[in-house]
Amino acid sequence: MRTARFVVAALVLALLAGLAAPVPAVEVGQKAPDFTLTGPGNKPVKLSELTAKGPVVVYTFIQAFTGT
Repeated sequence: MRTARFVVAALVLALLAGLAAPVPAVEVGQKAPDFTLTGPGNKPVKLSELTAKGPVVVYTFIQAFTGT
């Protein structure tokens, strides 16, 4: 019984790992896929709503608060 649970758990993890394949990077000049992030006041901010108002620059601070 314990072995069967282990096998099922391993299969589920393997399936999830296969579904979480890396997404190709967006190239310069290519349209970004739509996404939603949490903004000030925990309000959702959707990229498509911002681009409807005009150009948008998305900038990331990859190591801003990592202590490195």
